[in-house]
This record gives sequence, C-alpha cells and structure tokens, in this order.
Amino acid sequence: MKAIVFDQPGDESQLRIDEVAEPVVAPASVLLHIAATALNRADLLQREGHYPVPPGASPILGLEVAGTVIEVGSEAQGFEVGDNVCALVNGGGYAQRIAVDHRMLLKLPERLSFTKAAAVPEVFLTAFQALHWAARLERDDTVLIHAGASGVGTAAIQLAKLAGALPIVTASAHKHERLYDLGAARCIDYRSENFAEAVLDFTEGKGADVILDFVGGPYLKKNLEACAQDARIVSLAALGGARVPDFSMAPFLRKRLQLTGTTMRSRTEDFRRRLTADFRERIWPHFADGSLQPVVDTIYDWEQVDEAHRYMASNANVGKIVMTIGIIEP
Repeated sequence: MKAIVFDQPGDESQLRIDEVAEPVVAPASVLLHIAATALNRADLLQREGHYPVPPGASPILGLEVAGTVIEVGSEAQGFEVGDNVCALVNGGGYAQRIAVDHRMLLKLPERLSFTKAAAVPEVFLTAFQALHWAARLERDDTVLIHAGASGVGTAAIQLAKLAGALPIVTASAHKHERLYDLGAARCIDYRSENFAEAVLDFTEGKGADVILDFVGGPYLKKNLEACAQDARIVSLAALGGARVPDFSMAPFLRKRLQLTGTTMRSRTEDFRRRLTADFRERIWPHFADGSLQPVVDTIYDWEQVDEAHRYMASNANVGKIVMTIGIIEP
C-alpha cells in the first residue's frame, strides 16, 4: 500500500508518498480503507524530530482516521465489511489502509461524511478526557479554553456548552465570530487583552472553575490569577515553553487549586479503549442529532500534504485541517 513517509526529520518538503508494508490484522482488529485523516500539532512535531514515537506505535504520521471496514478479524465484534467508521489511532493515519482494534471504532451516522468524521476522534476525545475525566466538569462551571480556535479548542467549546458550562476562550480577534457561533460566551483577544483580567471581569471577580491550557509556562501565572476557588487547571501541552520563572506555590494553597498534566498518545491501549467506550455512550449520539459538529477549516488531497503542513504551521485555521486519501469529497 501507499503511505506518506519521510526519511529524516525536517520541514514539510521531507514528506512524500511511497510504498510501505501492509498492516497486519490482529484477531481483535479490523482493516480499514482510509478515506480521510486529519492533521494534528503532533504530526508537525514528529516530522521535525521533536515527538518520539511511543513503543509499538506506527512511525507513520496520522492520529485519526475515517474510512470503510474491508476485513474483520476473527475476534472483532459489532462491525462488518462495508461499515463506515472513524477512530483514534496511535499513528498510521497518513496511509491507504490501517488495522484498528474494534473497540476503538465509532460507527458513522448518516449525517457525517468521511471528511467531517476524520475531524472528530483526536480532538473530541482529547477535549472530553480533559473536561470530564481530568477536570470533572460540572454544570454551571465557567471554563477558560486557551487556543479556542484550535481543533481541541473548538471541540471543548461545544462539549462545555453541551454540559451546561460557560465557555470563555482566547483566540485571535478575526476568529471570534466563528467561536461565538460554536457557543463561546466570551472571546478574548490574547494579543490585545490581559486574559486574566478579562476572565475576572466577565465572571464578576469569581474566576474560571476549569482552565484548559496548551501554552504552558508563559501562561501559568495569569492562569492562577484567572482561577476561581477550588479551580482545576488541565495542561495539555507546553507550546510556549515549560519553564516558569519566579514561580510561587502560594496561589495553589490559597485557592486550593489542582493542576493536572495529560497527553493522549502516551496513554495505554486499555485507557484509550475505556475512554472511547465512555465517549461512545455519552457523547457520540450528539453527532447523530446534530447538537455537536466537527469543525473543518480546510480539506486537502494527500498529494498536497506539504501544503497542508505549512498551513497548519501558520495557525490560520479555525478547527481541523483534513486530508483525503486519494479521493475528493465535499
């Protein structure tokens, strides 16, 4: 089969389509023909040599796929050849075919195309895990979501609203209109506003009950200022750096705060299966009734992978960047 590969770490010009070995279908797995995959920041980091592949994971880029079941393992249950599905995967999405544990599959409702479905697994499962498993989100909580226009950000806005919480987001000003449409209660332009002051003003001094952060060290002090009493901060990345100069523990003690770090790709297969099962039961039906929607910014054919990577690096997107695997779909 064909897949997108690269020989050495570097920029997007390293990426090319080439022949690779066919995936092996384990008894509990199914074989998918991949129709679409989606880009994630981890793809860029892995291509640059900054994101080591976990032991046992595919070295091929791509952490989520949508496609059609073309073979079913002897122990796989609940799926048959011809089913259209999507799944969170631990690499291997930039390819024509992939073997996936049947417990990781989500069967597509009619309203979800492959290109829309490919935009769901990584970001919605990440946001779901952060909000519901790590932060224990409750109705009427105020949630500050940094990088609100990112894939995880647009998913978190919708999940917070679905749970009866109040989402506040930081994002570039020209992206605010789209985020209000998704359900944001207040959009903060991080370039021109002090987000901690804006959160405190919007909440009449109370602060945010939950904060989802991707920036890391440079945001920690302001995050602490923006926190309500007993708030929960969930750190998903440190894109701005991990170090915090002149750090004080005093706000953690005074406000009884919790800081949880979490990543998805390093999780065990058992954790990912349990998370998917919970998501399938509690959240997946809302895609069928339309109360949740994948946010797709741009669609590329996989022959344009270098262009897709450059676009993601520009941070111009609102929502997901999707690649079709040799097909064109509206």
